[in-house]
This record gives sequence, C-alpha cells and structure tokens, in this order.
Amino acid sequence: MTHKLQALTEEQIAFFEREGYLIVKGLFSEEDLRTIDDTFEEISRYPVPGHFEPVLDGGDGDPLKRYPRVMHPHRFNETAKQYMLHKPVMEVLADLYGEEALAAQSMFYYKPPGSRGQALHQDNFYLKVEPGNCIAAWTAIDAADEENGGLLVVPKTSELEISCPELADSNESFTTHYVKPPKDQKAIPAVMDRGDVLFFNGNLIHGSYRNKTKDRFRRAFICHYANASATHIGTHYRPLFRADGAEVDLEPNPDGGPCGIEFEMAYPH
Repeated sequence: MTHKLQALTEEQIAFFEREGYLIVKGLFSEEDLRTIDDTFEEISRYPVPGHFEPVLDGGDGDPLKRYPRVMHPHRFNETAKQYMLHKPVMEVLADLYGEEALAAQSMFYYKPPGSRGQALHQDNFYLKVEPGNCIAAWTAIDAADEENGGLLVVPKTSELEISCPELADSNESFTTHYVKPPKDQKAIPAVMDRGDVLFFNGNLIHGSYRNKTKDRFRRAFICHYANASATHIGTHYRPLFRADGAEVDLEPNPDGGPCGIEFEMAYPH
C-alpha cells in the first residue's frame, strides 16, 4: 500500500532523501513552546537520578555541570512524553518513513552560554535500528545559529555507512566520539527559528560548536524515532511508543556495529 503524504511535499521528501536532512518551519506553536519552557525550567531546578544530574553549586566553572542534558524526560514527565509524540512531528516522520514512526528517545539540551558543543557523530551508531534507520527530530526551543552553537550537518553523508568513531577533543566536545567527514564534504550550520524542527537520517554526520555567546542559551528538545517495520533497536531505547502512546517493545539489537562488541560505549546517545 502506498503511503499518502500528509505533511510534506514531494519536493521536501526529495530534499530529505538527497541531502539527509530537512528543516520544517513552525511545527510547534508559541503556546506549545511556552509549555515546554515552563516544564524544563521546573525540571532544571532539581536532580532526577538517572535522567538529569546537575551540580547545583555551579561545579568547576563548566556551565554544562549546572545544565547537563536531560536524558529520556518522557520516562518521568508526561509533558515531555506528549511532545515526543507531537502530532505535527509524527505526521512529518510518517511521510519521511513512508510508514508509521515509533518514538524511541527524548532529550533536552539547555546549552548555556560558554558551553562546549558535541563532536560530529552518527545517531544510528547508538540506536542501532534494524531494518531501516532512526530519524532525529531536533526542535529549536531557542533560535539556533552559529554563535550560540546551533546544529551542524554534513549534507549527503546519510549515504555513508556507520563508522567507528575516533576520540573527540574534550576541550570542545562534551561527548567523546568523533566521526570525520569525507575530505570533500563540510559541515554547514542549520540556522533555525524558535519552533522549527530539523529532521535528519541516522547515518548523517552532524554535531555542534561551542556556544560562543555571553547571554544566549540554545535550548533544544530532541527526539529519536524508528520506523514501525523495524524489529531491533539498541537496548537503551526500549520501550518505544506509537503515536497514540501505546507501548511497543522491539528486540534488543546484539550487533556490535562497526567497532565490534568489545567497543566501550562511552555514553548513551
């Protein structure tokens, strides 16, 4: 049965398939965004063991000690779960997959002024969705640009295989893995307004630079999804959820990937 497009044009689908990413403007209303603002402002005040573990006295001067990312907020916060399953996002994902999407992960990045970025990497190295691929939906809660450490994408690298990462520069990246782009391909900034969503394929090389501003956060709500026909996913991402909130449990993927099963996962993506 052929999937009928609900949210995207044929041109947008073609762009995603060719470039590996797509920005869709204004998928979150100002009312939605205010709810997200308030929710994560409240979450930022107290530790949530296993999900959000800030150093509330400021730590050693690293702004990410006070404002680390929130991992899987949908597992403890109903508003985060609701927006992981945001209908306009799920409709775009269904168009990109040509079938229903399953929600696998949510994250919230505060990225305060001065904080390090995230070295270039590929998401499906971590999610290990098979058969098929993961797709990220990266929502700008603050406008994102080169100055405040917006996302960088390397166009057309969605065609590449998943690579075993090298060690990242810890002065510039809070994560430890780095995937080097092909020498003829460069990372470009994904400049976004508040409420825009960037969708990208799980093989696309992407990352971000440091937030160079003195007074601008670069908050982002980031979720990862799998195609409904997938049978396996990395164990950190189970269970998954259908658009109606019903739980789905894919098999854990035992494949060690391009680094082999001995490779130490330095952090969950």
